[in-house]
Amino acid sequence: MNQYMKLAINEAELGIAMGHGGPFGAVIVKDGKVIGSGHNQVVKDLDPTYHGEIAAIQDACKHLNSFDLTGADIYTTAEPCPMCLGACLWANINKIYYGCSVTDNDAIGFRDEVFYKYLSISDKQLKKRMIQIDYEPCLELFQKYEQKADKIIY
Repeated sequence: MNQYMKLAINEAELGIAMGHGGPFGAVIVKDGKVIGSGHNQVVKDLDPTYHGEIAAIQDACKHLNSFDLTGADIYTTAEPCPMCLGACLWANINKIYYGCSVTDNDAIGFRDEVFYKYLSISDKQLKKRMIQIDYEPCLELFQKYEQKADKIIY
């Protein structure tokens, strides 16, 4: 077994034993060193976004004092949900190694596949759920930010 996946499994087992949430653990590795780890804490923190990958990304970012994890890889016990996949991409994680699949997640009662299907529906169906409002004030906000000398664009 891969040493980093073993650590991800250990992290998930810790979370399960503590009643924090589902069987999802993750570790982030850069240059052969673990720089972050975490497990699902949805139940513990009453936060539907506190997935194992999110916890590991937060931990790694604190460790490096950076929001950029370029060059790092993540090892996670399950194929990331769309939210976690997006977080990995935003963090510039290089490779995503996962154990169980979305189908496996569904088989034990999680609904990742529903979200993947939702993202693949037609643009017309998605637009029914999305309503743009207050464009001008938001655009003004964006313009103010764009004019800042010390802005951060990523």
